[in-house]
Amino acid sequence: MTYEHDPADGTATLESSDLGPTGRPLREFPEPEPLRSHGPARIIALCNQKGGVGKTTTTINLGAALADYGRRVLAVDFDPQGALSAGLGVQTHDVPTIYDLLLSRGIAPADAIQRTGVEGLDVIPANIDLSAAEVHLVTEVAREQILASVLRKVSADYDVILIDCQPSLGLLTVNALTASHGVVIPLECEYFALRGVALLIETIDKVRDRLNPAITLDGILATMYDARTLHSREVLERVVDAFDDRVLETVITRTVKFPDATVAATPITEFAPEHPASRAYRQLARELVDRGAVA
Repeated sequence: MTYEHDPADGTATLESSDLGPTGRPLREFPEPEPLRSHGPARIIALCNQKGGVGKTTTTINLGAALADYGRRVLAVDFDPQGALSAGLGVQTHDVPTIYDLLLSRGIAPADAIQRTGVEGLDVIPANIDLSAAEVHLVTEVAREQILASVLRKVSADYDVILIDCQPSLGLLTVNALTASHGVVIPLECEYFALRGVALLIETIDKVRDRLNPAITLDGILATMYDARTLHSREVLERVVDAFDDRVLETVITRTVKFPDATVAATPITEFAPEHPASRAYRQLARELVDRGAVA
């Protein structure tokens, strides 16, 4: 297996090989056919109880890539840190947020939706207020299903809804899993990130048994991969051994372009469209369409 190194930022991308980073034959997924109509949306939660594994980066760039392929995408910022909102450059103060939609019946979801600089990609923002939501939701009837009822009202307007979950397995994340048809688990290629995957899958199984029988694991996405390090390669190999074809073939490499794009409040697919990271997220979008996770 050989790699082409980018001296500017240290990325390593596959140049020519029979096998990809996951040890499976390299495949180029076809560009998706245009949709003749839109909706109802398939809802996908991007979830991992460990922070810093690429959930927000993946939500932003997967959403942008799907929008580039003609899909109508709604990204839901479901993390009190509001990183998704900041990464897409949308207003988070003095505007309705996902917190207001969870706790107030007087606000319509459409009132909280903001357009982004990417055509076809909209966002429901969040701010630090969301950190108080779990306390308020505890006394609500059917508290695990409140987000699902919110998203049902706008589902017909979109092809896919991506929920950027906070790094915990608390009530907000359970709400996201209850509302979702599928889950994508971004997994940093690092040993300590690997340890928590079994617990997360156990949580998904509990949600399937008790709250949402339809939820499926759409895939585990390896992120922050560095082919130059033995550690990254060994972690990815262990993940594939443990989860087999549930591991997506697309692998996201580590690069300084991601924080640069975040500072610019622009998806990397627009910030550096020819960069290997941009190509990887477009490949991820095509792979999810090919797997049937996205229309």
